[in-house]
Amino acid sequence: MARIGILNCSNCTQDLACSSAGCLGDLRKRRGWFEGYGKDDPLDLVGIINCPGCPTLAGSDKLLNRVRSLTEFKIDTLHLSYCLKALCPFTERYVKDIERNFPHLTIVRGTHQEHLTADEFRDRVGCLFNQPRKNMVDMILGRDR
Repeated sequence: MARIGILNCSNCTQDLACSSAGCLGDLRKRRGWFEGYGKDDPLDLVGIINCPGCPTLAGSDKLLNRVRSLTEFKIDTLHLSYCLKALCPFTERYVKDIERNFPHLTIVRGTHQEHLTADEFRDRVGCLFNQPRKNMVDMILGRDR
């Protein structure tokens, strides 16, 4: 049985309300980056974590603590979500830190079936991050209407 964890992009889950439905759907259907598992091999999704956001001095420590929360439950494979793979300029830094601290862990760069190139995905998602949004300051100052 493969014991799997998924690492998502914090910006996509928190700012864009990604529910991981694409990742989870393809895990169930064994598509995308989950095709490599045998059809009869049970998959056990142990958990989904978010990256800690763009790294600061503590970025790697925060990430490793989150990964540790999955390894304590005996995952053997960590999938990096497509959004993390396509959008994050720190992916390789994160991978190196994870590999150094969890050498037994297999890291897979991808989850769901990719329907867009990374450049196309960045172009389409970029406009979502740049939409004008209201926040608490707008409400306090009466600009929320």
